[in-house]
Amino acid sequence: MRETTDEPDRLPNAPHPRETLALIGHGAQERTFLEALRSGRMHHAWLLGGPEGIGKASFAYRAARFMLAAGEPAERARAVDSLAMREADPATRRVMARSHPDLHLLRRSLKPDGKSYTSNIPVDAARRVIDRFGSSAAEGGWRVCIVDSAEDMDRPTANALLKLLEEPPPRALFLIVAHAPGRLLPTIRSRCRLLGFEPLAPHQVEEAGRIALERMEAPFDGGALSRAASLSEGSVKRALTYVEPQTLALVEAVRARLDALPQIDALALLALAEDVAGKAGERDFGVMIETVQGWLSDHLHAHAAAQPARLAPLAEVWEKLHKAAREVETYNLDRRPLVISMFHDLSSAVARSRAA
Repeated sequence: MRETTDEPDRLPNAPHPRETLALIGHGAQERTFLEALRSGRMHHAWLLGGPEGIGKASFAYRAARFMLAAGEPAERARAVDSLAMREADPATRRVMARSHPDLHLLRRSLKPDGKSYTSNIPVDAARRVIDRFGSSAAEGGWRVCIVDSAEDMDRPTANALLKLLEEPPPRALFLIVAHAPGRLLPTIRSRCRLLGFEPLAPHQVEEAGRIALERMEAPFDGGALSRAASLSEGSVKRALTYVEPQTLALVEAVRARLDALPQIDALALLALAEDVAGKAGERDFGVMIETVQGWLSDHLHAHAAAQPARLAPLAEVWEKLHKAAREVETYNLDRRPLVISMFHDLSSAVARSRAA
Protein backbone atom coordinates (compact mmCIF):
# COMPACT_ATOMS: atom_id res chain seq x y z
CA MET A 1 0.00 0.00 0.00
CA ARG A 2 1.66 3.21 -1.06
CA GLU A 3 1.55 6.35 1.01
CA THR A 4 -1.04 8.90 -0.10
CA THR A 5 -0.04 12.51 0.41
CA ASP A 6 -3.33 14.35 -0.11
CA GLU A 7 -5.36 12.70 2.67
CA PRO A 8 -4.86 14.29 6.08
CA ASP A 9 -6.92 11.57 7.77
CA ARG A 10 -4.64 8.73 6.67
CA LEU A 11 -1.79 7.10 8.55
CA PRO A 12 1.32 6.71 6.37
CA ASN A 13 0.97 3.59 4.20
CA ALA A 14 -2.06 2.36 6.18
CA PRO A 15 -5.41 1.51 4.60
CA HIS A 16 -7.66 4.55 4.43
CA PRO A 17 -11.19 4.20 5.89
CA ARG A 18 -12.56 4.16 2.32
CA GLU A 19 -10.39 1.06 1.69
CA THR A 20 -11.41 -0.67 4.91
CA LEU A 21 -14.03 -3.28 4.07
CA ALA A 22 -14.11 -5.07 7.44
CA LEU A 23 -15.78 -3.30 10.35
CA ILE A 24 -14.93 -4.70 13.77
CA GLY A 25 -17.51 -3.93 16.44
CA HIS A 26 -20.32 -1.38 15.93
CA GLY A 27 -22.84 -4.05 14.96
CA ALA A 28 -25.59 -2.21 16.83
CA GLN A 29 -24.91 0.93 14.79
CA GLU A 30 -25.18 -1.06 11.56
CA ARG A 31 -28.49 -2.54 12.66
CA THR A 32 -29.84 0.92 13.56
CA PHE A 33 -28.89 2.28 10.13
CA LEU A 34 -30.37 -0.72 8.30
CA GLU A 35 -33.60 -0.52 10.28
CA ALA A 36 -33.97 3.14 9.30
CA LEU A 37 -33.59 2.13 5.66
CA ARG A 38 -36.10 -0.71 5.97
CA SER A 39 -38.66 1.51 7.64
CA GLY A 40 -38.79 3.98 4.77
CA ARG A 41 -38.05 6.82 7.22
CA MET A 42 -34.39 7.26 6.46
CA HIS A 43 -33.02 10.42 8.06
CA HIS A 44 -31.07 12.58 5.62
CA ALA A 45 -28.25 13.45 8.06
CA TRP A 46 -26.45 11.23 10.56
CA LEU A 47 -24.02 12.50 13.17
CA LEU A 48 -21.49 9.73 13.82
CA GLY A 49 -20.20 10.60 17.27
CA GLY A 50 -17.45 9.11 19.39
CA PRO A 51 -13.71 9.22 20.13
CA GLU A 52 -11.25 9.52 17.26
CA GLY A 53 -9.90 6.42 15.55
CA ILE A 54 -12.54 3.89 16.62
CA GLY A 55 -14.12 3.28 13.20
CA LYS A 56 -16.58 6.14 12.57
CA ALA A 57 -15.08 7.06 9.19
CA SER A 58 -14.87 3.39 8.22
CA PHE A 59 -18.57 3.11 9.05
CA ALA A 60 -19.33 6.20 6.95
CA TYR A 61 -17.61 4.76 3.87
CA ARG A 62 -19.23 1.38 4.50
CA ALA A 63 -22.66 3.04 4.55
CA ALA A 64 -21.77 5.08 1.45
CA ARG A 65 -20.83 1.95 -0.49
CA PHE A 66 -24.15 0.36 0.50
CA MET A 67 -26.18 3.41 -0.56
CA LEU A 68 -24.36 3.92 -3.87
CA ALA A 69 -24.47 0.32 -5.08
CA ALA A 70 -26.81 -0.46 -7.97
CA GLY A 71 -30.43 -1.04 -7.00
CA GLU A 72 -32.62 0.29 -4.23
CA PRO A 73 -30.84 0.43 -0.83
CA ALA A 74 -34.06 -0.07 1.13
CA GLU A 75 -34.79 -3.32 -0.70
CA ARG A 76 -31.22 -4.51 -0.21
CA ALA A 77 -31.47 -3.66 3.51
CA ARG A 78 -34.43 -6.02 3.91
CA ALA A 79 -32.35 -8.91 2.61
CA VAL A 80 -29.16 -8.48 4.65
CA ASP A 81 -28.03 -8.05 8.25
CA SER A 82 -24.98 -5.84 7.66
CA LEU A 83 -23.77 -3.05 5.40
CA ALA A 84 -20.96 -5.17 3.96
CA MET A 85 -20.47 -4.99 0.19
CA ARG A 86 -18.25 -7.19 -1.95
CA GLU A 87 -14.93 -5.66 -2.96
CA ALA A 88 -15.74 -6.60 -6.57
CA ASP A 89 -18.92 -4.50 -6.53
CA PRO A 90 -18.55 -1.65 -9.09
CA ALA A 91 -19.64 1.03 -6.63
CA THR A 92 -17.27 -0.32 -3.99
CA ARG A 93 -14.35 -0.21 -6.41
CA ARG A 94 -15.13 3.38 -7.39
CA VAL A 95 -15.54 4.52 -3.79
CA MET A 96 -12.17 2.96 -2.94
CA ALA A 97 -10.64 4.67 -5.99
CA ARG A 98 -12.23 8.05 -5.12
CA SER A 99 -13.93 8.09 -8.52
CA HIS A 100 -17.63 7.71 -7.71
CA PRO A 101 -19.44 10.81 -9.03
CA ASP A 102 -22.14 10.72 -6.34
CA LEU A 103 -19.83 10.55 -3.33
CA HIS A 104 -18.71 13.95 -2.06
CA LEU A 105 -16.15 14.58 0.68
CA LEU A 106 -15.64 17.52 2.99
CA ARG A 107 -12.28 17.44 4.74
CA ARG A 108 -9.14 19.49 5.14
CA SER A 109 -7.19 19.86 1.91
CA LEU A 110 -3.56 19.98 0.86
CA LYS A 111 -2.09 23.47 0.73
CA PRO A 112 -0.58 24.74 -2.56
CA ASP A 113 2.93 24.02 -1.25
CA GLY A 114 2.04 20.33 -1.13
CA LYS A 115 3.69 19.98 2.29
CA SER A 116 0.90 20.65 4.79
CA TYR A 117 -2.86 20.78 5.14
CA THR A 118 -5.34 23.55 5.72
CA SER A 119 -6.25 23.95 9.39
CA ASN A 120 -9.96 23.82 8.54
CA ILE A 121 -12.24 22.50 5.81
CA PRO A 122 -12.28 25.35 3.26
CA VAL A 123 -15.66 27.04 2.90
CA ASP A 124 -15.21 26.92 -0.88
CA ALA A 125 -15.27 23.13 -0.64
CA ALA A 126 -18.64 23.26 1.11
CA ARG A 127 -19.97 25.63 -1.55
CA ARG A 128 -18.87 23.25 -4.29
CA VAL A 129 -20.78 20.44 -2.60
CA ILE A 130 -23.85 22.69 -2.42
CA ASP A 131 -23.59 23.30 -6.17
CA ARG A 132 -23.30 19.57 -6.88
CA PHE A 133 -26.32 18.76 -4.75
CA GLY A 134 -28.23 21.39 -6.68
CA SER A 135 -28.14 19.21 -9.80
CA SER A 136 -29.32 15.66 -10.41
CA ALA A 137 -27.37 12.65 -9.20
CA ALA A 138 -24.89 11.50 -11.83
CA GLU A 139 -26.25 7.95 -11.72
CA GLY A 140 -29.86 8.73 -10.87
CA GLY A 141 -29.73 7.24 -7.38
CA TRP A 142 -28.56 8.46 -4.00
CA ARG A 143 -25.91 11.06 -3.34
CA VAL A 144 -23.74 10.84 -0.25
CA CYS A 145 -21.62 13.50 1.45
CA ILE A 146 -19.10 12.48 4.12
CA VAL A 147 -17.78 15.19 6.45
CA ASP A 148 -14.56 14.08 8.15
CA SER A 149 -14.49 15.59 10.58
CA ALA A 150 -16.98 18.10 11.97
CA GLU A 151 -14.28 19.54 14.26
CA ASP A 152 -12.46 20.77 11.16
CA MET A 153 -15.32 23.04 10.11
CA ASP A 154 -15.06 26.70 11.03
CA ARG A 155 -18.26 28.74 11.33
CA PRO A 156 -18.49 29.82 7.64
CA THR A 157 -18.09 26.20 6.49
CA ALA A 158 -20.58 24.94 9.09
CA ASN A 159 -23.10 27.58 8.04
CA ALA A 160 -22.68 26.61 4.38
CA LEU A 161 -23.33 22.96 5.21
CA LEU A 162 -26.30 23.98 7.34
CA LYS A 163 -28.07 25.31 4.23
CA LEU A 164 -28.00 21.82 2.74
CA LEU A 165 -29.13 20.18 5.96
CA GLU A 166 -32.06 22.58 6.28
CA GLU A 167 -33.35 21.92 2.77
CA PRO A 168 -31.86 18.62 1.61
CA PRO A 169 -32.58 17.47 -1.94
CA PRO A 170 -34.31 14.10 -2.40
CA ARG A 171 -32.23 10.95 -1.95
CA ALA A 172 -29.36 12.80 -0.30
CA LEU A 173 -27.45 11.41 2.67
CA PHE A 174 -25.01 13.28 4.91
CA LEU A 175 -22.66 11.32 7.17
CA ILE A 176 -20.91 13.67 9.57
CA VAL A 177 -18.01 12.25 11.56
CA ALA A 178 -17.71 14.02 14.91
CA HIS A 179 -15.17 13.30 17.64
CA ALA A 180 -16.99 15.69 20.03
CA PRO A 181 -20.59 16.14 18.82
CA GLY A 182 -21.41 18.52 21.67
CA ARG A 183 -19.13 21.14 20.17
CA LEU A 184 -21.06 21.42 16.92
CA LEU A 185 -23.44 24.25 16.17
CA PRO A 186 -26.77 23.44 17.86
CA THR A 187 -28.51 24.17 14.56
CA ILE A 188 -26.49 21.39 12.87
CA ARG A 189 -27.00 18.92 15.72
CA SER A 190 -30.75 19.52 15.68
CA ARG A 191 -30.95 18.51 12.02
CA CYS A 192 -29.02 15.26 12.45
CA ARG A 193 -29.77 11.89 13.93
CA LEU A 194 -27.05 11.05 16.43
CA LEU A 195 -25.48 7.62 16.09
CA GLY A 196 -23.08 7.11 18.97
CA PHE A 197 -19.95 4.94 18.79
CA GLU A 198 -18.04 3.53 21.75
CA PRO A 199 -14.32 2.71 21.95
CA LEU A 200 -13.50 -0.86 20.95
CA ALA A 201 -12.43 -3.50 23.44
CA PRO A 202 -8.69 -4.34 23.35
CA HIS A 203 -9.31 -7.68 21.59
CA GLN A 204 -11.37 -5.88 18.93
CA VAL A 205 -8.63 -3.30 18.42
CA GLU A 206 -6.12 -6.13 18.09
CA GLU A 207 -8.29 -7.91 15.51
CA ALA A 208 -8.86 -4.76 13.48
CA GLY A 209 -5.16 -3.87 13.70
CA ARG A 210 -4.15 -7.31 12.47
CA ILE A 211 -6.50 -7.01 9.48
CA ALA A 212 -5.05 -3.60 8.59
CA LEU A 213 -1.43 -4.71 8.96
CA GLU A 214 -2.05 -7.81 6.86
CA ARG A 215 -3.68 -5.66 4.18
CA MET A 216 -0.60 -3.44 4.26
CA GLU A 217 1.56 -6.57 3.90
CA ALA A 218 3.60 -5.17 6.75
CA PRO A 219 5.53 -7.46 9.11
CA PHE A 220 4.51 -7.03 12.73
CA ASP A 221 5.02 -8.57 16.12
CA GLY A 222 1.85 -10.08 17.58
CA GLY A 223 2.94 -9.34 21.13
CA ALA A 224 3.64 -5.70 20.26
CA LEU A 225 0.23 -5.41 18.61
CA SER A 226 -1.43 -6.82 21.73
CA ARG A 227 0.41 -4.33 23.94
CA ALA A 228 -0.41 -1.47 21.55
CA ALA A 229 -4.08 -2.48 21.60
CA SER A 230 -4.15 -2.46 25.40
CA LEU A 231 -2.77 1.11 25.38
CA SER A 232 -4.93 2.38 22.53
CA GLU A 233 -8.07 3.34 24.51
CA GLY A 234 -10.20 1.55 21.94
CA SER A 235 -8.68 3.31 18.92
CA VAL A 236 -7.42 1.23 16.00
CA LYS A 237 -5.72 4.29 14.56
CA ARG A 238 -3.79 4.75 17.78
CA ALA A 239 -2.85 1.08 17.99
CA LEU A 240 -1.45 1.16 14.43
CA THR A 241 0.69 4.12 15.48
CA TYR A 242 1.82 2.48 18.71
CA VAL A 243 2.75 -0.89 17.18
CA GLU A 244 6.07 0.49 15.88
CA PRO A 245 8.74 -0.57 18.41
CA GLN A 246 10.13 2.92 19.02
CA THR A 247 6.68 4.44 19.46
CA LEU A 248 5.48 1.63 21.70
CA ALA A 249 8.55 2.06 23.92
CA LEU A 250 7.83 5.80 24.17
CA VAL A 251 4.17 5.27 25.08
CA GLU A 252 5.06 2.72 27.75
CA ALA A 253 7.72 5.04 29.17
CA VAL A 254 5.27 7.95 29.34
CA ARG A 255 2.60 5.75 30.94
CA ALA A 256 5.12 4.54 33.53
CA ARG A 257 5.92 8.15 34.48
CA LEU A 258 2.20 9.01 34.62
CA ASP A 259 1.30 6.00 36.75
CA ALA A 260 4.03 6.96 39.24
CA LEU A 261 2.54 10.41 39.87
CA PRO A 262 2.63 12.38 42.08
CA GLN A 263 6.18 11.06 42.36
CA ILE A 264 8.56 12.37 39.67
CA ASP A 265 11.80 10.74 38.58
CA ALA A 266 13.75 13.83 37.51
CA LEU A 267 16.31 11.98 35.40
CA ALA A 268 13.66 9.92 33.57
CA LEU A 269 11.65 13.08 32.96
CA LEU A 270 14.67 14.87 31.48
CA ALA A 271 15.26 11.88 29.20
CA LEU A 272 11.66 12.03 27.98
CA ALA A 273 11.98 15.76 27.34
CA GLU A 274 15.12 15.18 25.25
CA ASP A 275 13.40 12.42 23.28
CA VAL A 276 10.79 14.83 21.91
CA ALA A 277 13.12 17.78 21.33
CA GLY A 278 14.17 18.99 17.90
CA LYS A 279 12.76 18.28 14.47
CA ALA A 280 13.24 14.55 14.83
CA GLY A 281 11.05 14.49 17.93
CA GLU A 282 8.04 16.26 16.40
CA ARG A 283 6.03 13.07 15.86
CA ASP A 284 7.03 11.65 19.25
CA PHE A 285 5.86 14.86 20.92
CA GLY A 286 2.42 14.37 19.40
CA VAL A 287 2.35 10.79 20.65
CA MET A 288 3.38 11.94 24.13
CA ILE A 289 0.65 14.59 24.31
CA GLU A 290 -1.92 12.08 23.04
CA THR A 291 -0.81 9.57 25.69
CA VAL A 292 -1.08 12.12 28.48
CA GLN A 293 -4.52 13.24 27.28
CA GLY A 294 -5.67 9.63 27.14
CA TRP A 295 -4.39 8.99 30.65
CA LEU A 296 -6.20 12.08 31.93
CA SER A 297 -9.37 11.05 30.13
CA ASP A 298 -9.20 7.60 31.76
CA HIS A 299 -8.91 9.16 35.20
CA LEU A 300 -11.71 11.66 34.64
CA HIS A 301 -14.05 8.92 33.43
CA ALA A 302 -13.05 6.50 36.19
CA HIS A 303 -13.87 9.10 38.85
CA ALA A 304 -16.85 10.71 37.11
CA ALA A 305 -19.02 10.11 40.19
CA ALA A 306 -16.49 11.73 42.52
CA GLN A 307 -16.89 15.13 44.12
CA PRO A 308 -16.12 18.09 41.82
CA ALA A 309 -13.23 19.02 44.08
CA ARG A 310 -11.47 15.77 43.10
CA LEU A 311 -12.06 16.25 39.38
CA ALA A 312 -11.30 19.96 39.13
CA PRO A 313 -7.47 19.73 39.38
CA LEU A 314 -7.32 17.14 36.57
CA ALA A 315 -9.75 19.09 34.40
CA GLU A 316 -7.71 22.25 34.89
CA VAL A 317 -4.45 20.61 33.85
CA TRP A 318 -6.22 19.12 30.80
CA GLU A 319 -7.18 22.62 29.59
CA LYS A 320 -3.74 24.03 30.37
CA LEU A 321 -1.99 21.18 28.54
CA HIS A 322 -4.21 21.52 25.47
CA LYS A 323 -3.49 25.25 25.21
CA ALA A 324 0.25 24.89 25.83
CA ALA A 325 0.66 22.08 23.27
CA ARG A 326 -1.17 24.14 20.64
CA GLU A 327 1.10 27.15 21.32
CA VAL A 328 4.23 25.01 21.04
CA GLU A 329 3.06 23.74 17.66
CA THR A 330 1.87 27.14 16.39
CA TYR A 331 4.96 29.09 17.38
CA ASN A 332 7.51 26.27 17.00
CA LEU A 333 8.67 26.58 20.61
CA ASP A 334 11.16 24.38 22.44
CA ARG A 335 9.22 21.34 23.64
CA ARG A 336 11.46 20.44 26.57
CA PRO A 337 10.20 23.14 29.00
CA LEU A 338 6.61 22.13 28.23
CA VAL A 339 7.27 18.46 28.98
CA ILE A 340 8.92 19.26 32.31
CA SER A 341 6.27 21.79 33.38
CA MET A 342 3.51 19.45 32.18
CA PHE A 343 4.61 16.62 34.48
CA HIS A 344 5.04 18.97 37.43
CA ASP A 345 1.52 20.32 36.82
CA LEU A 346 0.21 16.78 36.61
CA SER A 347 2.00 15.84 39.82
CA SER A 348 0.40 18.77 41.62
CA ALA A 349 -3.03 17.98 40.14
CA VAL A 350 -2.87 14.33 41.21
CA ALA A 351 -1.79 15.29 44.71
CA ARG A 352 -4.60 17.86 45.06
CA SER A 353 -7.14 15.43 43.64
CA ARG A 354 -6.21 12.72 46.14
CA ALA A 355 -6.28 15.18 49.03
CA ALA A 356 -9.75 16.53 48.14
